[in-house]
Amino acid sequence: MSRVVLTRARLLAGGAVVALGALAGRARATAERELVTGLRAENGGAPFAGDRALLTTLSPGGPRDRKRATVKFTLTRSAHVELRVVSRNAPRAGAPFVEGSSASTGGPEFEAQSALLAPGEHQLTWEPPAGLAPGTYVMQLVVTEPNGRQIVYGSATPLHPNLPRGPVVRLLGIDAACDQASYVPGGPLTIFVAADAAKLTVQLFQSGPETVPTYANNQLNGVAVTAPQTVDWHANLDGPAPLPLTLPPNLASGVYFVRLQSDDGRLGFAPFVVRPASPQHRVAVVMPTSTWQAYNFYDADGDGFGDSWYVSWAIDLVDVTRPYLNRGVPYRFRSYDLSFLHWLYRTGKQVDFYADSDIEALPDGDTLAAAYDLVVYPGHTEYVTAHEYDVIQRYRDLGGNLIFLSANNFFRRVDRNGTRLRLIKLWRNLGRPEAALIGTQYLASDRGTHQGPFVVTGQGAENAIFAGTGLVAGSTFGTYGIEIDAIAPSSPVGTVSLAEIPNALGPGRTAQMTYYQTSGGARVFAAGVLNFGGELLLWPQASQILENVWALLSRP
Repeated sequence: MSRVVLTRARLLAGGAVVALGALAGRARATAERELVTGLRAENGGAPFAGDRALLTTLSPGGPRDRKRATVKFTLTRSAHVELRVVSRNAPRAGAPFVEGSSASTGGPEFEAQSALLAPGEHQLTWEPPAGLAPGTYVMQLVVTEPNGRQIVYGSATPLHPNLPRGPVVRLLGIDAACDQASYVPGGPLTIFVAADAAKLTVQLFQSGPETVPTYANNQLNGVAVTAPQTVDWHANLDGPAPLPLTLPPNLASGVYFVRLQSDDGRLGFAPFVVRPASPQHRVAVVMPTSTWQAYNFYDADGDGFGDSWYVSWAIDLVDVTRPYLNRGVPYRFRSYDLSFLHWLYRTGKQVDFYADSDIEALPDGDTLAAAYDLVVYPGHTEYVTAHEYDVIQRYRDLGGNLIFLSANNFFRRVDRNGTRLRLIKLWRNLGRPEAALIGTQYLASDRGTHQGPFVVTGQGAENAIFAGTGLVAGSTFGTYGIEIDAIAPSSPVGTVSLAEIPNALGPGRTAQMTYYQTSGGARVFAAGVLNFGGELLLWPQASQILENVWALLSRP
């Protein structure tokens, strides 16, 4: 259980009555003076790299004795002080951040304790509860004077950075991140690791071929491709350091991760894509690495807020070399990406894997069309650069086939500058509606509150995509939703709805699974719901549908 300790020789017991008459003169004399001065935080041990007056690092399992945070300050006059330990890395319940809402100054509270304090120096100590997730936590002080005047230290937000700041505690895990999104077999790989640990056990795994189920969003399972290696980390207890590795030369293209485990059992993961040195197969799979980072709530600058525009629209930059918040696991990887990887290996498909940045690195769509008959976007590829959009559109125009197994794809433009992505605008507001490429475009979201089965349309029942499923017009399958797409005026001529979820998210908000073929021979399938690829193994009909689509579209 977490613990808050308030100490001072002149601590006034909670509920005690302050002698207002005796303090009246002093209050008038100090009315213009700042109520709280010298506000700072310490960890009782050695500072970690980046620590400063209002940021301190804890690592309860590490050898540096960074087990508890102490907030120190001076009151210039009597006040009631309440401590709230608040998590603001991510929006509450997955909702977008709205300035002025409770999420602006609130968030999940892990401790709240209050006392009436006299003028003078004070300190408050917080010891995190066992098992609390790594991240940053705001030590929010609500200071109320006898006259009712109140100041919240820790009310600053990304949109209002000049409001009173409070101390922030960084609870360090095994924070690790690769310096790139993808690598080639046999090449060098550098991981930057921040860990208060004497030793680290490092091992490389491939994600997808494993048969072990994954039940937690902060866990990665896979098949080991190297033996575990022990690394002495004593020299790096007080700051992040690079960990250079070399990939085995015989690695197949795929999704991999480095698993790091400290000597006291803490885990961290660093995922990446292994791309082929040159095309090996005729099908390419593009993992949504840019979207993973857009939804990464890791707080690199230590201000108490996750560095993502999903925490505040005042944030328009994300660093793609940050560790992922949940022990290094990309946001919703288990829900939206893992099932497709399992399906891929269980059905024996031969593909080349790429990151978004790899597609951006291609000179044009002609290069992509020469190498691949089919490009698959299995996950939630919401954020793409102009060049990736250009490459994929040109690829389609040249007759290249596309599969989109999620919803809300190619929705927003981002610009890449070095290791940073900058949020720009909706593609449809820039004159390039995504439906013109995909066949459908984003319509609505309710974050999974209402989900329902697809209903096969007449056109779907007659299409070879539904062969062998046993489905006929009016048949239903699966349970889908969360975010949905639908045909739009900009959809290519001839786009057909294969299956629909009528009024999925309310009247008129119908999800549509679509297919179209161009005069140039390109064939494009779009699932139309966020979790189609993420639930492939739950519904036999869905797996058969993808088998049929794959067979149809992987042919030149």
